[in-house]
Amino acid sequence: MKREEKSALAAEVKEKFQKAKVAIFADYKGLSATQADDLRKQLRATNTKVQVLKNNVARLVTKDGGFGPDAKDLMDSVVGPTLVAFAFGDPAAAAKVIQKFSKDNEALKLKDSLLDNKKISAAAVEELAALPSKEVLLAKMLGSIQAPVSNFVGVLAALPRSLVTVLSAIEKKKAGN
Repeated sequence: MKREEKSALAAEVKEKFQKAKVAIFADYKGLSATQADDLRKQLRATNTKVQVLKNNVARLVTKDGGFGPDAKDLMDSVVGPTLVAFAFGDPAAAAKVIQKFSKDNEALKLKDSLLDNKKISAAAVEELAALPSKEVLLAKMLGSIQAPVSNFVGVLAALPRSLVTVLSAIEKKKAGN
């Protein structure tokens, strides 16, 4: 590969790293072309791009330290063929797809990855995959915010009913005297 081609590829990879919310690294040795295409199709639905990363190009991208020390350390430690999934949307959704795919296809093995330019372990990627989707988390948060208000409204609605019950008990008592 010529120097100009490497520079162009490095610029493309650098742009993906800048835009991605998470970059999930995996060893794909032994994965067939059809399996790799299937993974790409599944990840496309989560706004995730998959690229086979040339280690020397990746090191060139992080050499200046612009992505932080974690990114540089990760790139320096990457060995062998590496597949990178750049998730531009929900990081948990991409992690779910990759984690499920790696369970179904033993040839794909998760590696340390980057979440907001911070190094995370392969186990942390699996934890990320276990998180509920962004929509579910937002719904839970909204429910938690609404709970005190709806409980208060329930108490206020119960006051007239209990007041009617108390007043009718007082009237029965007066009528009995």
